[in-house]
Amino acid sequence: MLFVSTVDPIAFTLGPLEIRWYGLLFSGGFVIGYFLMQLMFRRRKWNTEDLDRMLVCMFLGTIVGARLGHCLIYEPDYFLSHPVEILKIWKGGLASHGGALGVILVMAWFCKRCHYSFMELGDMMVIPTALVCCLIRLGNFMNSEIVGIPTGGDYGVIFTALGEDFPRHPAQLYEAACYLAIFLLLSALYAFWKRRGSGMLFGLFILLVFLSRFLIEYVKVEQADYSTGSALTVGQYLSIPFIIAGAVIMLLAHLGRFGRAGRAQAAPHDQKEVLNGH
Repeated sequence: MLFVSTVDPIAFTLGPLEIRWYGLLFSGGFVIGYFLMQLMFRRRKWNTEDLDRMLVCMFLGTIVGARLGHCLIYEPDYFLSHPVEILKIWKGGLASHGGALGVILVMAWFCKRCHYSFMELGDMMVIPTALVCCLIRLGNFMNSEIVGIPTGGDYGVIFTALGEDFPRHPAQLYEAACYLAIFLLLSALYAFWKRRGSGMLFGLFILLVFLSRFLIEYVKVEQADYSTGSALTVGQYLSIPFIIAGAVIMLLAHLGRFGRAGRAQAAPHDQKEVLNGH
């Protein structure tokens, strides 16, 4: 099936301000994720006021991690020579591997600071995160970026915004579909698999997301401005440690090393006192 993409990356304008689909989908994902987390917090009788702090932390962790990941991993020569360009996020350039590390580090800090269980919170966080990943890739499609390689046939997507007249694999849509499926799977497991080991969903998310990323890299244009000199791309090499980590976390969760999900647990300490240093 052949599809010609003539999508305008700009959703609408407000005077001189251009509102892009990517920004709407990116920020909209965080808003939806916030409400999903509210439902899960209330179900566990946790302090929902912490979500405001956590949302800000997660947003910043995602942006900073993803931006630094792109600049230092995919285009190190250019950005190390022009460090000021790292701050120009509006020009594009966010890496999922860096974003994942940023989120994990921020979440670890938040859990330690506010006395939450990292794995229990992680099992919850991965559900909206999978949806956010899906929406971000849809935003990439709207921007005609992170495209796939030419299909060499009469199927695929022609990205007219790139000035092309031949079809490519819509790698962004492949990833978006995978992340949507992961979101639905994790949601079902969270709702119905009550006796799972704590951390199981967190590990499963990492495993499936980066396994999907690894496989889709075969039909994606290389993102790095340098070659690995092997059959694997930079993105694939970066995905391997995450895949292994996800499998290890799942094994440890199965063995009950992080406790059991759904067990009785006292609510975290009064977060206002904790955050104020009392």
